[in-house]
Formats: sequence, C-alpha cells, structure tokens
Amino acid sequence: MSQSESGNVVPSNETTRRTFLQQTSATLLAGSVLQPLAGFAGEEKNSGKQARIKKAVKYQMITEKIPVMDKFKMLKDLGFDGTEIHYRTKVDPKEVRKAIDATGVQVHGFLNSSRDELKDSIDQAKYYGGTSVLVVAGRVDQDNPYDVVYKQQQAKLRKHLPYAEKQGIKLLVENVWNNFLLSPLEMARFIDELESPAAGVYFDVGNVVRFGWPDQWIRILGPRIVKLDIKEYSRAKQKDEGLWKGFQVEITEGDCNWPEVRQALKDIGYTQGWATAEVKGGDRQRLQDISERMDRALDLA
Repeated sequence: MSQSESGNVVPSNETTRRTFLQQTSATLLAGSVLQPLAGFAGEEKNSGKQARIKKAVKYQMITEKIPVMDKFKMLKDLGFDGTEIHYRTKVDPKEVRKAIDATGVQVHGFLNSSRDELKDSIDQAKYYGGTSVLVVAGRVDQDNPYDVVYKQQQAKLRKHLPYAEKQGIKLLVENVWNNFLLSPLEMARFIDELESPAAGVYFDVGNVVRFGWPDQWIRILGPRIVKLDIKEYSRAKQKDEGLWKGFQVEITEGDCNWPEVRQALKDIGYTQGWATAEVKGGDRQRLQDISERMDRALDLA
C-alpha cells in the first residue's frame, strides 16, 4: 500500500459495481465456512519495487520534543516507511507535508476512531497522501443493543463510502474490544454487506489473542484485510495481573504465534501492505527497539 498509489481512485461506475457485487455474493450459511473473497478490498501495488510489508508507527508514539521534520527523519533512519496521524494529534499539516516530501516517509492513513463524521478524516488522509481512514465501529453495552449498533454503524459507513470511493480512500474497520464483531465470520459479513470496494478491515493482531487466534482470523477475513496493527498480548499476565495488563508485553514476547501469523498473511497474499506498531512509544532508542521487534515478528529484516 504505497503512498505513490494513493491517487488511484477506485472506480465506482455501475459496471464495476455489478462486478464487485457478483464477487461478494457469498452468504453465511449454517455450518459453512466463509471463504475469503479474492481482491475484495483491493491491493495497492508497489510497482517497480520488491514486494514487502511496510513498517510504521503511530505518530503519537514519537515522544521526543523535536520538530516535525526531525521526527520524520528519525523514522526513516530507524527503518520505518511511514506513520499514521490521529485526529486529536496537534500538528501543523503543512509541516507534515513538507516532511513527507523531504524524507519519503509516508502518512499512510488517518485515525478517525469512533467519530461519526468521517468526511474530515477522509479529506485529511487525502491531503497527506494516505490511503485509509481507521474506523472504530461503535460499542455494544447495556444501553446500546447489538442489533441496533450493527445497523447504526453500517448506516454511518454507507453514508460516507461513496465519498471515500471518489477520493480513493478506504474506510477500514478495526477489531477492538467494544463487544462488537466478536468473530471473523461476523466481521466478514459486516464488511461484505456494505457492498463497497472502499470498505475493508484494519486487522489488529494483538487484540485477538485474548479470545482467539490471529492466524484463523486472517485466513477467514482474507483480502478484506487492508492494513495491520501490530502489538502483543500475554494470557498469563491477563490471568495473573488483570485483563488490560495482558497488553503490557513487548512484541515477540507474548502469546501471538508470529510464524503462524506470517504464514496466514502469505496464504491470503498479504505481502506488501502496511503494518503499524500500536504500543507504548518513546524516544529514538525505544523506537529502534520497536523497529527491530517488528522485523523479527514479520520477518522483515
């Protein structure tokens, strides 16, 4: 998913839509296994370069008090290909654009979180030369029933998907701990029902480990997965110290089976997408350690 491809707007004419709908006509049947749909979310090609997964960090993980340009230079020095910016991040967009142009380090996506208004995030992603907006699809609780949230979140996405298609930006739903989309089969169905080539999954590897196996999710979601978040989870720390303590473990030191994850990614053809660390950040030394751990986890070195 290279920045150089970010200007490739996904065609949305009727012929393309009919073809797309034919590709996504598979339904969930009792006792059946939902098969990945080849080319569902579309792949951004890395033309002329050796295909490989690209490495990034969330911008807010860079804690050194240095200018924007120096942050981007540091990311490049440490082997990162890009970063993502959250809508709450206070940064001058013009300075970011200058840093992108000067270093080649990309802002590959924009983090919208659970905000209902997505147009601004789509515009921000487009401005930076990114290709996606990360979306957290609601939350189920006592006051927000599962079926209601399902309909509401699909309605929110359907409202903005035509504009996202026009801008060449994908709206990617992340699997998070929001009591919603609790299985890969359901998440695949949720995305398929949106009937848009601009809808896909932002798969968080670590978020699954508490109650499942990432490689299984990867194979079931298949090409719906457009980007990855990388972090770890320890079931032992969860048991001994508490639920959220499970995340307090370094990449490659938790219960994520990275060889199985790598194989599953190969099986679905995920060879040149983005993988973004979402862990505790820090200074240059800390970011270098994260870079090296991502290399080991994803076999990037």
